[in-house]
Amino acid sequence: MKATAKELRFHSKELLDAVSRGASVVITFRGKPCAKLVPYEDNNLAEYLQSEDGLFGTWRDRDDVECVDGYVRDLRKSRFS
Repeated sequence: MKATAKELRFHSKELLDAVSRGASVVITFRGKPCAKLVPYEDNNLAEYLQSEDGLFGTWRDRDDVECVDGYVRDLRKSRFS
């Protein structure tokens, strides 16, 4: 599918809907292709979410924390005890 820069400006929602359905859209500027919208695939994210340790973000780099839930529970206990 092709779209002009003007169509991208005024019809971006429709173009993004087409991309979400699996189509790729080539954006042209003055008749020449300059960009391509393609569906986003993050295979690492799905693999990462299914990892056994379940640690994410800044927690993943912490060596002293094995279970985030337990660590947070221990922090909260000291506040409410």
